[in-house]
Amino acid sequence: MTTRRTRIAGTGHYVPDRVVTNDELEAVMDTSDEWIRERTGIRERRFTDSETTCTDLGVAAARRALDEAGWSEKDVQFIIFATLSPDMYFPGNGVLLQSKLGLPGIGALDVRNQCTGFLYGLSAADAYIRTGMYDRILLVGSERHSVGLRMDDRGRDTAVLFGDGAGAVCVEVTDGVDGSFIIRHHLHADGRYADELCIRSPGAGTRPWLTREMVDDGSSHPYMNGREVFRNAVKRFPEVILEALESEGYTPENVDAVIPHQANQRITDAVAKRLGLPPEKVISNIEYYGNTTAASIPIALSEVVKAGTVKRGSLVCLAAFGSGFTWASSLLRY
Repeated sequence: MTTRRTRIAGTGHYVPDRVVTNDELEAVMDTSDEWIRERTGIRERRFTDSETTCTDLGVAAARRALDEAGWSEKDVQFIIFATLSPDMYFPGNGVLLQSKLGLPGIGALDVRNQCTGFLYGLSAADAYIRTGMYDRILLVGSERHSVGLRMDDRGRDTAVLFGDGAGAVCVEVTDGVDGSFIIRHHLHADGRYADELCIRSPGAGTRPWLTREMVDDGSSHPYMNGREVFRNAVKRFPEVILEALESEGYTPENVDAVIPHQANQRITDAVAKRLGLPPEKVISNIEYYGNTTAASIPIALSEVVKAGTVKRGSLVCLAAFGSGFTWASSLLRY
């Protein structure tokens, strides 16, 4: 009996044309290019125009992934869409993507795990395929942060961090004999820290649903306890990466590339140091895109595949930490 395994058949990413530099942010809030670069490693990010939606970004990335995989839209049997910035409160972006791709009738699942959303989605796709439920799944991570940021001094701590973009992968069944397959996932969460990185309102936990006061006091915009997030991230990132490697008998020296969620360059540098890895093995593109949350890992994966840094058979560890708090890793042979 042939063992069903899962592999990534193709990757794709898309970022808007508009580049927003740190100098542009300096014009609307009390910050500077030097301050942002020193604390985050970010020099610029991409923002959409007024018409482009989060789903539109996802469609563009998905079509590039389909091309690389050699799939047509009709080959997709199921869609998983990870985002924290959906076009509407409901329904989710999965069905909107399905409609734009012309695929009525197939299932669509939305994942709302924010920074770890892509990895939680990848683990679900892997499980669906291994159990024989589907053979080909389209997984998208997409974000349109720019419309939800508070672009003034009160929102400075989060406004300088985030950017827009999307990444996608085509995931398909394989027997693994060619050395290209997903190995395993590790998923974790600790809801005791939920209030440390969140948007508090609107939501079904507040009454009334939305008021002018919520907008004015900033509770409808992102809140982050930066010190607590950093403290937990530099612990959980290496912890979950080592969990993935050690579960298969690997050490950090065996890995060809670690692709972390692009949260902050200081966090990425700390992870590389803790693991004893050279910087070139810990992939970073936050300098050019900022934090694109659920899109950051698939964007980075797509870039290193296209650059030839990651090849078929490369041992790759994907890792993320974020709101929830949640953290996760996926180990694979690309």
